[in-house]
Amino acid sequence: MTKKIPVVEKILGANETLAEKNRAVLDEHGVYAINLMASPGAGKTSLIEQTLPKLAERYRIAVIDGDIATSIDADRAAEAGADIAVQVNTGGNCHLDAVMLQKGMEEIDFTKINLLLVENVGNLVCPANFVLGTHKSVLVASVPEGDDKPYKYPGMYRGVDALIINKIDLLPYIPFKMDYFRKGVEVLNAELVTFPISCATGEGVDEWVNWIIAEVEANKK
Repeated sequence: MTKKIPVVEKILGANETLAEKNRAVLDEHGVYAINLMASPGAGKTSLIEQTLPKLAERYRIAVIDGDIATSIDADRAAEAGADIAVQVNTGGNCHLDAVMLQKGMEEIDFTKINLLLVENVGNLVCPANFVLGTHKSVLVASVPEGDDKPYKYPGMYRGVDALIINKIDLLPYIPFKMDYFRKGVEVLNAELVTFPISCATGEGVDEWVNWIIAEVEANKK
């Protein structure tokens, strides 16, 4: 009897195997890694720009930016204080995968850093299916996107460890029902850690940064 294995299953299985190798490299060098995902314009790069200066005295940080084209985000990360900034252009793919992350990691001297922030391609579908080997996955949602996104994109919300609700400074001007949004999130991921923040005003960013510090330090033990 011929056994048929779906192509998607093969791809995801191979990706997971390589993701484990990426994690092994990170752990070997004592580097903690976070995968940041979001839709385009939610504020991933702005969040990185807010985060880097607050961690600069404590950690040496590399940023890998995934995007379809350009090096704009990596350039912004470097200007914000990243010790190493690497741009990975996906050539049209709507997500980073473990192979692409490995290629980006090859450009980093891991003896010189202890924290890696990965900015995934802006998308609320594909990135949820491709693990990279990072220690945590974080979703950046934003108020202008609307309060229905947990209901429309359950796979993304179900598979992350922490949630940033960005642009809360716009709540007085946009019809966004926070209770409705949070209810949708809770059904999918009751243990999710949530940080309402504004990259424009800085509100809530310290709580997010303190979470990163706690995670990095716990991983050392």
